[in-house]
Amino acid sequence: MSDKPIESMQDILGMMNPEVHMNLKTAVELGRWQDGRKLTPEQIEYCLQAIIAYEQQHLPEDMRVGYIDRTGLKKTQCDDDNHSHDHERVEPLKIITH
Repeated sequence: MSDKPIESMQDILGMMNPEVHMNLKTAVELGRWQDGRKLTPEQIEYCLQAIIAYEQQHLPEDMRVGYIDRTGLKKTQCDDDNHSHDHERVEPLKIITH
């Protein structure tokens, strides 16, 4: 690591490499540093920010934290960009009894 003071997320990202990235992910997953010390809520927040920013710059979308593969999923009305939203139209509720 450098002796340069850390003043921004860009400074942190400049020092990160794949090993540091994986160590941060592991720490967040386990809630502990490699030496066993527990992460504080602030440390978890900063680690997540660094992980997400690093992945945005260095990994393809499908390898990033939180990626959801939507290929092959059935589309719903909410996913349809051409669906008109008529908020005035009221449809009856269908109750199914067994």
